[in-house]
Amino acid sequence: MSITRIDTTPHMSRVVEHNNTIYLCGQVAKDATKNIREQTVTTLEKVEELLNKAGSDKRHILSVTIYVRDMKDFSAMNEVWDAWVEEGHQPARACVEARMARPELLIEMSVVAAKK
Repeated sequence: MSITRIDTTPHMSRVVEHNNTIYLCGQVAKDATKNIREQTVTTLEKVEELLNKAGSDKRHILSVTIYVRDMKDFSAMNEVWDAWVEEGHQPARACVEARMARPELLIEMSVVAAKK
């Protein structure tokens, strides 16, 4: 069984593929100075970009863990999420409040998807 790693750094790989399953490293907003809605939008854009690079898309997401800095942002994040996820393709999901690596980050997503 082979393992493919994409965009590897000394600390991690942004994407790992094994047995037609794609694992993304935690994705955060492109601009951490924005509010939760905008951070969620750009985080999802990055998720889509990486999935496409790995031969998948958002319809093939199996599971996502969403970390939010403060649960007061849960509803606003969900508004963006619900508009992004296509009906009939909702993945298994967990959402937890967590301390982020940088204080300006409001959201991080860890995604597992099937290859197309």
